[in-house]
Formats: sequence, C-alpha cells, structure tokens
Amino acid sequence: MNRRVVITGMGAITPLGVDEETSWQNILAGKCGINRITALDTTDYKALNGAEVNNELLSVAMKARQINSTSDRTVDFAMAAAAEALEKSRLRNTDPAVETEMAVILGTGIGCNHSFFNAVNTYITKGVKGVRPTSVPRIMSNAISSQISMRFRLNGPNYVIISACASATTAIGVAYRMIKEGNIDMVLTGGTDAVFEPLVYAGWNQLGVISCNPVPEKSCRPFDAGRDGCVLGEGAGILILESLESAQLRNVPIRGEICGFGESSDALHITRPSPEGQARAIRNALKSADMKPASIGFINAHGTATKANDECESKSIRLAMEDETDRIPVASNKSYFGHMLGASGAVETITTVIGLEKGIVPANLNLDNPDPLCNLCFVGKEPMRIESPVAIKNSFGFGGNNAVLILRRYKE
Repeated sequence: MNRRVVITGMGAITPLGVDEETSWQNILAGKCGINRITALDTTDYKALNGAEVNNELLSVAMKARQINSTSDRTVDFAMAAAAEALEKSRLRNTDPAVETEMAVILGTGIGCNHSFFNAVNTYITKGVKGVRPTSVPRIMSNAISSQISMRFRLNGPNYVIISACASATTAIGVAYRMIKEGNIDMVLTGGTDAVFEPLVYAGWNQLGVISCNPVPEKSCRPFDAGRDGCVLGEGAGILILESLESAQLRNVPIRGEICGFGESSDALHITRPSPEGQARAIRNALKSADMKPASIGFINAHGTATKANDECESKSIRLAMEDETDRIPVASNKSYFGHMLGASGAVETITTVIGLEKGIVPANLNLDNPDPLCNLCFVGKEPMRIESPVAIKNSFGFGGNNAVLILRRYKE
C-alpha cells in the first residue's frame, strides 16, 4: 500500500507556552524562552542558561485537560501535549471502557531521568530498603508511551525510539511508514524530554558544547559567527497522524501532510557529525517523497548553534540541495526555546506545519552576523512569507543519527 499520511491534531508543551497556538504566537512575536535556570542550583555549573517550561502554566494546563501528574516531568510533558493533540483531532476519549485502535510511537533522548535520579539518590541516602518497587516501571523509557497508551486507552502498539536529538523526528517517520504501508490507520507520535535534573545536566555542562553567554536571550545563536554553543530546553510535541481515508471518513480538519521520510547513520563518530551522512538522509527523504530539490520551499534546520553542527549542516544542505541551495530559505527554531533534545524534532515539525498552513516562516533570532562557513540563504530578523507548500525538517543527533521529514501544506 502507498497511502497518504496527514496530520489532524497537534499539541505542544514548550518554554513559550503550554499549547501549540500560544507557542506559535510567541515565536511570531520574536519572544525568547531562554532565561537563567531556576530548576537547579547552578552554583557549580558553567552553563547557567536554559529554556524551562513554566510550572504554574503546566499545572493549569494539566488540570484543564484532566491529566494527573505521573511524578515524572518527561511523562507529564508528553501526557499534557497528547491530551491537546487528541482533542484537536477529535479523538479524546473520556470513557475508560472504550478503546481506540491507535499506535503510540514516541521519541526521547534521555527518557525518565528525573525518576532515575530520584531512585539513585534514594539508594545513596537510604540504601536498598529505601528504594521503592515502583522504581523500575518509573525509570524505564517506554513508561512514556505506556502511560499515554493506558491513560487514553489506545490499544495499538506502543514503544519509544531513542536516537539522541533525532528521536522525535525518527518516531514521526516510523509512524508515517506504519500508516503509509497500511499497518494501522492512526498513530500518536512525537517526542518529549526534561533535562534540568542535577545528574543529566551536569553531564551536558561538562561536555563543552553549551553556551556560556551571560545574556540568556542572546545565548543561542544558530549559524551566527559569534555563537558559542547550544542552550538546552525542555518540553514535548505530539502529533496525530492518520491515513487520508481515515481523516476524511471522520470529517476532521487536516493540518498538513507528511510525504517523505529519510534516515541514515554517519557510521563515523559518537559526537562529531558528518556532512555526507546528513546529506544522505536528506536525499533519502526526497526519494521517499518522489521529489527533487526544486520542490522544496523552506528548510527548518537542526541548527543547534554549536560550531561543529552548524558548519556541518550547512555543508550537508548544500550537498543535497545542489544548485537549489541558494534559493531555499533556512531557519532554526532553537533560538526561541533552546535544544529540547528528543522533543526538538516534534516541536519544530509542529512549527513547520503551522508555518506552511499560514504561509509564513519565523525569523532567525540572534542571527546578527552569519558565519561565512554557513553559506546558506537564511531567513532574516523578521518573519518571512513563503508561497511554496513544501518544507524539509532536519534532525541530527549524537551517535550519527540522522532523520529528515518532508512536510507539505494539505490540499485535496
């Protein structure tokens, strides 16, 4: 089978808002969600900036969506975003006796690390007898997809994909293939991560790739010559994918279409990216969509603001897009809400879908002096109107994981 795959619902929990519309409006307004980290005592840390989800707004959103906390931040983000996406898609089931045949395929870079840290801390302070028997089901990464499957009574397959910063985009791609090939009609997919926990953030702090810029809102500078590293963020993005036939049968609004997915492995280095590997994933996505570079109207870049990533991605785009490169506008969303790791691909896909709907691309924040080594056609400091209905979403992660989606504005 070769079915069309459409998007009928989206939900977002981000540092710019706890729903997709608020997050989008704040991006258009040029607001930055990066501030000094408050979730941790940063006395011993070098990297002091982060993009955190507002706890009060999250609590209000969860209560409004009738979601109880699972005691793990990563799961709570996904649960709240899933509730919004299901509601937007008219699939939110309020009868616990009724099941929906829908798969749950989610991505995460770190997993339930808050639960893991709490379990380790309890063991250190109280010993074996202090560790709760619930520790195992709380710290396993597939608790994310399992909790959503149980809460919303979704009885299709559920599992989590972990491929570093490409996790959410890979999950969306796998969901796309499942529907396209006729294995299932509907999939809840996306990604979630919550990194502001002492142990995990300490590791990132020591890795040497985080910005130490003293001005939080200026600290994430994708493709800028003055960039000094990425800034971490947290949150979740959830999309409801279904076959076009399913969406038409239910007579629900269609937000966009996924028409291609490509992936590859650099097979080279655990942290150093490869232009050839990334370009191969872009070409594979174009082949999947049966498109040429001339069809692409916009690229939502991975754009982490590290020296190595931005230079590498610029080379990979030029390798894959060839003579079309200088025509295609490029932007990164990470200057707004940081690098959300396993959630970034989903939230950035949502931003791209809304942009295609409205024919507008958000500006590149903090791109004051583009790096000559990143010689691409960048969106400027103001949102840009676009006519093309087709966009690429890139996601590249540690381990050499590369995942690329081809997204299209929906039309009959």
